[in-house]
Amino acid sequence: MLEKELKVTYTTSAADLDAVHARFDAALAEVRSRLGRDYPIHVGGEPLRNQQPPILDLSPIDASSVLGRFTAATVEQVSRAIESAAGAKKAWGSRTSWQERVAVLRKAAAAVRRRKYEIAAIMSLEVGKNRLEALGDVEESADLMEYYAGQMEEHHGFVRKMSSLTPAERTVDVLRPYGVFVCIAPFNFPMALAAGMSSAALVTGNTVVFKPAADTPWTGLCLYEIYREAGVPADVFHYVTGKGSLIGDALWQHPKVDGIVFTGSQETGMRMFRGFSRKWVKPCLMELGGKDPTVVMDSADLDAAAEGVYRSAWGMQNQKCSATSRAYVHKKVAKPFLEKLVALTKAMRIGDPTQRDVFYGPVINEAAVKTWEKAVELARKDGKIVHGGRRLTDGALAKGWFVEPTIVQAPLSSRLFRDEFFVPVLAVGEVDSLDQAVAECNKADYGLTAGIFSRKPEEVERFFDEAEASVLYANRRRGATTGAWPGCQPFTGWKGSGSGGKGGLGPYYVAQFMREQSRTVVAE
Repeated sequence: MLEKELKVTYTTSAADLDAVHARFDAALAEVRSRLGRDYPIHVGGEPLRNQQPPILDLSPIDASSVLGRFTAATVEQVSRAIESAAGAKKAWGSRTSWQERVAVLRKAAAAVRRRKYEIAAIMSLEVGKNRLEALGDVEESADLMEYYAGQMEEHHGFVRKMSSLTPAERTVDVLRPYGVFVCIAPFNFPMALAAGMSSAALVTGNTVVFKPAADTPWTGLCLYEIYREAGVPADVFHYVTGKGSLIGDALWQHPKVDGIVFTGSQETGMRMFRGFSRKWVKPCLMELGGKDPTVVMDSADLDAAAEGVYRSAWGMQNQKCSATSRAYVHKKVAKPFLEKLVALTKAMRIGDPTQRDVFYGPVINEAAVKTWEKAVELARKDGKIVHGGRRLTDGALAKGWFVEPTIVQAPLSSRLFRDEFFVPVLAVGEVDSLDQAVAECNKADYGLTAGIFSRKPEEVERFFDEAEASVLYANRRRGATTGAWPGCQPFTGWKGSGSGGKGGLGPYYVAQFMREQSRTVVAE
């Protein structure tokens, strides 16, 4: 009962959570006692090391702090993992019943919840998430596992009796696993996205070779440990760490890989998509980022609009595929809206996100800082910076990758409204009408999330009908474009934001990890 009462999602308020903070603080102290250890990869249940220089897992809060040293897998070790996964696919996909796989996933979800404060503390140190967002990430992981297990049950393992042409025929339709899936996860939701992609593959009977982002190997290791604890066989789920530039191609180009599930950049995803299907078409399930707009109309509740944009723009330092990175504001309310948004941003506490009252932490690494600097340079050239624009180097902040949240007034023609930077820079432009706002929203190549603030139902309905994005929100104060949750907001990418057209968190996701087979038996 206690766990249900303390459930934290991305829209949870920081108020009245004393028990949550006490448990997080205890977990953080314990996690800090383990810093600096060496960790192997895990292939077929065997811990493996090599002579390659390890991945130094550095905290973006303090880049001099080595959280751990993680083995950088070789191409040969990656191939070994894939061969092992290929050897296990019949036993897991055909000889293990879907009910058994569902039971394993439910055990994994329970294990996530038992370890949620520990994992959230690791994630906060490793990624720079504030503690409530980190806890939300972990909670979402458990909910995803349970939600996908529930889909298998709801559809009776995706086995359906069909009609017959003759009385002697008996036909069933069965969805069968593809085989081996490579699962490549991003840094920004290192538990939830990794757990969602991998659990959908596992519960449907596929084996998995999992590579977490190079910046988040520790959180990825937690996921591996949870699956093994829950009963996933050693040769069914493999954990390999390394830089994508060195082992990425070896992962997805191996001939025994039957499918890819990937969340990351459009450039990388499209390269894999174009190169993966050589001999025949193979499934490539991808979410490839966003350039997410919020529209603020002249009828909007400006306090709600400002808070919604504030939370979506600065949560996780704008390093979310769903983050609001551009706002189109009706010219009649542009000035008061901007004043409210700047006031909220100025009042925001910036610093070490493991601390209780800090909302905004560092960006993930030095490369992100350089990207932010380029975006700020473009902002100075194209528009007017109304807040931010400085690197933060005072006191303890000098040890990490801290930059100011930056708000820019810019002409609608600026690249700030088109390019995905994935750093805390928000472009704000003025529009004359909903027609213009929707047209500007749809000009970007991406189509992931979008939001509107309007008190007019007809404007909301029109926005929903015409916005070229998958996840749409109206008047969402807790997050103008962010905060999707399993079973609540299906999350897929339109246009350049993804493939498949049926995304995670929704009712059609798991079926994409299987292919259809018709079985007809004629009675003698």
